Amino acid sequence: MRAAPPRGRSLAELHAAVTACTACPRLVAHCRAVAATKRRQYRDEEYWGRPVPGFGDARARILVVGLAPGAHGANRTGRVFTGDRSGDWLYAALHEAALANRAASRGVDDGLRLRDVYVTLVARCAPPQNRPTREEIAACRPFLCEELRHFRKLRVVVVLGQLAMQGFLAAWRDLGRVLPTPRPRFSHGLRVELDAATTLLASYHPSQQNTFTGRLTRPMLRAVFRQAVKLL
Repeated sequence: MRAAPPRGRSLAELHAAVTACTACPRLVAHCRAVAATKRRQYRDEEYWGRPVPGFGDARARILVVGLAPGAHGANRTGRVFTGDRSGDWLYAALHEAALANRAASRGVDDGLRLRDVYVTLVARCAPPQNRPTREEIAACRPFLCEELRHFRKLRVVVVLGQLAMQGFLAAWRDLGRVLPTPRPRFSHGLRVELDAATTLLASYHPSQQNTFTGRLTRPMLRAVFRQAVKLL
């Protein structure tokens, strides 16, 4: 596992470190292979093909934590939850909650701005079958820990899916913070008080598997972010 990064880096410096990371050979190879072969509809585009940093308001009080970049979404565009259906759902919900100036996220130059929210991941590289290993998530954890140290006014953490919740709680623990007892079990709509100032909210991930089957609906996702705003 990579040693914990130094304290005090700016978000820009952290983003540069994420982008340059080559700690997980399997993931590096997969990102590059996807970027080389491309999907037919994007064959004229240059893929990002590298680890993807977080995105949002540098003074955010809401942190949104997903699992990993989409192979033809963030791995293509270079911005988290951008360029695929998962991002369409997430940013539409953020816009509805007045946390984003646009309801869609197409590319890094689309003018999207977030207010009071920062979006990040527990794994920064697109994994095969959308499934990073435990070791790969652990290798990325110092980046999430550093982000948590940066957002000193954090009030709400929204985790998207069970693996994102597990990854976030592991980072919370690694920072020396007390985990809830008993350990919470993931469920959509879960609310857990992490400490006197910070609340965790859980949602199903807006993946196609969840949205196409109706397991997650737009009203369900919007309700989570309405609750996050009320908690501020």
